[in-house]
Amino acid sequence: MRILVADPLAEAGVAALAEQHDVDVKTGLSKDELLEIVDAYDAIVVRSQTTIDADVFAAASSLKVVARAGVGLDNVDVEAGTKHGVIVCNAPQSNIVSAAEHTVALLLSLARNIPQAHAALVQGKWERSKWSGTELHDKTLGVLGLGRIGTLVAQRCHAFGMRLVAYDPFVAPDRAARLGVELLDTVDEVLERADFVTVHLPKTPETVGLLDADRLRRMKPTARLLNVARGGIVDEQALADALRDGVIAGAAVDVFASEPTTESPLFGLSNAVVTPHLGASTEEAQDKAGTQVADYVNLALAGEFVPSAVNVQGGPVDEDVKPFLPLGEKLGRLLTALAEDGLGGEVTVEYCGQLADHDARVVGLSVLKGMLGAVASEPVTFVNAPLLADERGIRVREISDPHSEDYVSLLRVSGTTRDGAALRVAGTLLQPGSRERLVEVWNTPVDVDPAAHMAFFRYEDRPGVVGAVGTGFGEAGVNIAAAQVGRTTAGGEAIMALSLDEAVPQDVLEHITEQIGAREGRSISL
Repeated sequence: MRILVADPLAEAGVAALAEQHDVDVKTGLSKDELLEIVDAYDAIVVRSQTTIDADVFAAASSLKVVARAGVGLDNVDVEAGTKHGVIVCNAPQSNIVSAAEHTVALLLSLARNIPQAHAALVQGKWERSKWSGTELHDKTLGVLGLGRIGTLVAQRCHAFGMRLVAYDPFVAPDRAARLGVELLDTVDEVLERADFVTVHLPKTPETVGLLDADRLRRMKPTARLLNVARGGIVDEQALADALRDGVIAGAAVDVFASEPTTESPLFGLSNAVVTPHLGASTEEAQDKAGTQVADYVNLALAGEFVPSAVNVQGGPVDEDVKPFLPLGEKLGRLLTALAEDGLGGEVTVEYCGQLADHDARVVGLSVLKGMLGAVASEPVTFVNAPLLADERGIRVREISDPHSEDYVSLLRVSGTTRDGAALRVAGTLLQPGSRERLVEVWNTPVDVDPAAHMAFFRYEDRPGVVGAVGTGFGEAGVNIAAAQVGRTTAGGEAIMALSLDEAVPQDVLEHITEQIGAREGRSISL
């Protein structure tokens, strides 16, 4: 079979591919050039330079696998790959040590003004007093995102004698305690407490612009900020203004909203240390990425199990169970979205009715995949979901119950929020066509199709609420495709579930929640 290596790849990776297949290394291709030749290949290997979008997948009738030699998949349209039946995989652990070490290198550079002092000295300036720094010992490091890289950074900084605090609602407190980390309830608490803040969050619609001007003002004027995660999580203009105005003391940034770039408001500031996305730029990380993706491409082309596939389950699945996989993922996402402050340690997945007659454990994996997809710093697969859950102290209990009173098969997912409240969601498949249906939200019966964009409100049942919600969305220009209200008793707690034509702006959601006096309002993209 033929493989196209479209970006520079470690020699060891190319050699491993060439042992079994015909390999063409063609880097620096324009999109038109790629579209012209892609139909001849069974596999494509990229890093971050080449974009594999829907047009490329559509033009590649022979394509079986796209592999990214690295962690992120920002330049690969995973959904389009799935639509065309193409496996998309990556090398999820290839650069975590390098990224953590680069974070620590920037931390030290920032604390001791090393780049600035170096630049001054080579220009003939001996400025010892100007570039006096600060010790890390006995300072507080705030970690936003305690996944694999965040954990490695915390462990290394603990050796410097730093105090550690973190925000990650999906890490169990006992696991954080074993790392010597104090878990805080909000991002703002971390910003207010820390002398240094390091970002290790995934880039999602919820985290883009997370650290804006308002949040930066919560930091100490002596504090310093690092971002070695993803560009766009920190508002670059707001950060530049904060550095220029003395709101915070310094920043170190390795990633930018638009890359590659030679223009940023951060460039030229004496209290900013910047590097051109070097987090994974070590020989070791590149070798690991190259050899890992080569192994995975060879497995995929042989029709075998692919451990890092992000869009295709690697093992055989019962045909009667397979339709429940997308539903399980949606229920996992929904449970996470409803538990705004995070879930406790145990999640229960119940297979009821005819579903209980099958080995449905893979559905439990799809639930985990949905739960962790919005919070993990790497793509979540059916294979790594249990490991990522274990790292966050999340335990899954599975129950098979052949009894289902109202439905032929029912999938229910439940957990406990951090404040001890029980939380339950459920769904089923309606025949013919295995149409997905949400039948329980916030422990309350509903009857609504899951949609790409949804909103949910939890409120006291009374006249006028439905009209007020409709008016609120109408005034905001958001069209409601479907709406349904569920309740257990008249005048008691009610749940409104809405399918929308577009995502809800946060300010609109907050306004409607306040307008109707709702206990809670949530938006989610399923």
